Amino acid sequence: MVVLVVVLVVVLVVVVVVHVVVVVVVVVVVVVVVLVVVVVAVVAVVVVVAAAVAVVVVVVAVATEAAVAAEASAAAAAAVVVVVVVVVVVEVVVVVVVVVVVVVVVVVVLVVVVVVVVVVAVVAVVVVVAAAAVFVVVVAVATEAAVAAAAAAAAAVVVVVVVVVVVVVVVVVVVVVVVVKEIASR
Repeated sequence: MVVLVVVLVVVLVVVVVVHVVVVVVVVVVVVVVVLVVVVVAVVAVVVVVAAAVAVVVVVVAVATEAAVAAEASAAAAAAVVVVVVVVVVVEVVVVVVVVVVVVVVVVVVLVVVVVVVVVVAVVAVVVVVAAAAVFVVVVAVATEAAVAAAAAAAAAVVVVVVVVVVVVVVVVVVVVVVVVKEIASR
């Protein structure tokens, strides 16, 4: 019975730890990939626009008078500013959308983890209670009433221990979810 309880507790802890680690790794990878894509996109757009404007200014300066070239340069500079602003705004919107999606996914995954842990905990309690009942019946049939009473007491203690451990695990998971949701909401 003690071995069964230990195995159930270890399984519960492993399930929780594995889910939390997977969630953290997914979040970190998604955020890093988004940041890299955004930086590369902004740099690429700025470089291409600046090169195109430089070519236009050179062509205009060669083909026309200095005054026209100056006007063309000013117009090109204004175009660069507009393009850069548009690119930055688009990238910021993309980052915000991705971050919101990631937070929502994390919250959903954590809720699923809580549900899984609760289900596993309930199943574990049912299994332990059933095993304890069978154990008591077998002992009662094979031995005297006094031994059966002692066995029943021992089984009850085991059940209480398992229930307490399960409740503690569930409470810890719920607290983690609440904290993560609170951080995400800010």
